[in-house]
Amino acid sequence: MHQLRKPEKQSFQIIFLMIRKVFNSSLARNAGIYTLANIINSAIPFFLMPVLTRYMSTTDYGIVAMFSVLLAFVSPFTGLSIHGAIQRQYYEKEKIDLPVYITNCLLILVSSSALVFIVFSFFATPISKISSFPESWLWVVVIVSIAQFITLVNLSLWQVQLKARAYGFYQIAQTMLNVGLSLLLVVCLGMTWQGRIQAQLFTMIVFGCIGLLFLYKGGWIKFVFNIQYINNALRFGVPLLPHALGGTMMVMTDRFFITNMVGLDVTGLYSVGYQVGMIIGLLGTSFNQAYVPWLFQRLKQNKEKSIIVKVTYIYFLLLIFLVICLTCITPWFLSFFVGKNFSGAGIFVFWIALGFAFNGMYYMIVNFIFFVEKTYILAWITLSCALLNIPFNYVFIKWNGPVGAAQSSALTFFIFFVVTWILSSHVYKMPWLLSWSKRAY
Repeated sequence: MHQLRKPEKQSFQIIFLMIRKVFNSSLARNAGIYTLANIINSAIPFFLMPVLTRYMSTTDYGIVAMFSVLLAFVSPFTGLSIHGAIQRQYYEKEKIDLPVYITNCLLILVSSSALVFIVFSFFATPISKISSFPESWLWVVVIVSIAQFITLVNLSLWQVQLKARAYGFYQIAQTMLNVGLSLLLVVCLGMTWQGRIQAQLFTMIVFGCIGLLFLYKGGWIKFVFNIQYINNALRFGVPLLPHALGGTMMVMTDRFFITNMVGLDVTGLYSVGYQVGMIIGLLGTSFNQAYVPWLFQRLKQNKEKSIIVKVTYIYFLLLIFLVICLTCITPWFLSFFVGKNFSGAGIFVFWIALGFAFNGMYYMIVNFIFFVEKTYILAWITLSCALLNIPFNYVFIKWNGPVGAAQSSALTFFIFFVVTWILSSHVYKMPWLLSWSKRAY
C-alpha cells in the first residue's frame, strides 16, 4: 500500500487542522445564520409560485417581473452604493465620527433619490413604454428603492458588528410580512399584480421606518453636516455605479436574448433553471457576508495571509463540488417540485450554477479591492464584462440554442472572476503562490 511521504502527510494535516479551525469558528457559525436567513428569503419565489400562478395571468407576472427589473436598475442611483462606504468606514471608527458619517450618507440618499424622482417624472412615458410597466406606478419603484437602501445600511452595520442573529431575524421578519400581504391581497382580495407590488411597497416602507428607528436608537444618527464625509462616501460609491449597472446587465441579458431569439415559453423554463442554479449563488453570498468582517479584521492587522489564501482555495474547490452535486440531483428535484412540464429546465442548471460558482469565487477576490477602497477598478471590469455578455449570448444561442445563454453567463462570470483576481493581486499583495507544505500556524 502506498505510503504518503512526510511533506505530503504534513500538508494534509495542515489542511485538516485549518478546515476544523474554520468550521469551529465564529465564521462558520455566522455563515450558517446568514445562509439560513438567505434561504428563507430566497424561498419566496418557490413558495409563492405554485399559488400566484393560479391567481395571476402571464401578463400580471410580466408586470411584476418588470417592476423587479426597474428596481434593480434604479437602486444604484438612489443609494449610490454608499452603504458599502459605511461598512468600510466602520473599521476606521476610531478616526472618524461614524454616526455623523452615516447621517451624511442618508443626506446623500435624500438628494440622489430626489434627482431620480425628477428624472422619472420627466421621462415617465418613454420609461413606461420601454419597460411595459404602468406609468402611474413608476413612483413605487423609487420609494421601494429608498426604503431598501435604509435596510441595507442596517444590515451592513449588523454584518460588520458580527450580529448575524439580528441580521437574520430582520430579513426573515421582512420576508414573512411580504409573503403574508401578497397572499392576502392577491389570493383573498383578487388584486393580481397590483396586490403583489403593493405588498412589496408596504413591507419596504414599514421596514424602512423600523430601520431608521434602529439607527436612531443605536446612536448611529447625528445631525452634523460634513462635506468631507460626503466626498469620501461619494468617492467610494459613485465609481461603483458602472459596476452595479454592469451587474444588472449581466443577469438580464440572457433572458432578453432567449425571449427574442427563441421564445417566451423557453424563457419560462430558463427562469426555473435559473432559480435552481441560484442555490450556489445563495450559498456564496451567505458565506461572503460572514467572511468579510473576518477577512477585513485580519487585513487590518496585516496577519494570517497564508491562512486566508488557503481558505480561499478550499472554498473554490467546495463551490465546484457543490455545482456537481446540484447538477446530479436536479432531475429528481425538478420532477418533484415543478412537474413534468418544467423538467426541460434541467439543461440550464449546470451552466447557471457554474456561473454562480465563478461569481462566488469573485466575491472572495474582490474584497481586497474593497479593503483598499479602489472601487473605480470594479466599474470598468463589470461594465466591460457586461458588454461582452451581449455578443456572447447572440453567438452561443446561435450555436447551441437556448442553453447557449446559460453558457454565455458562465463564461462571462469566469472572465469577470479571473480579471478581478489579476487586478486585485496588483492593488493588494497576497501570497497566492504560497507553499502548501509550509506551516502557517
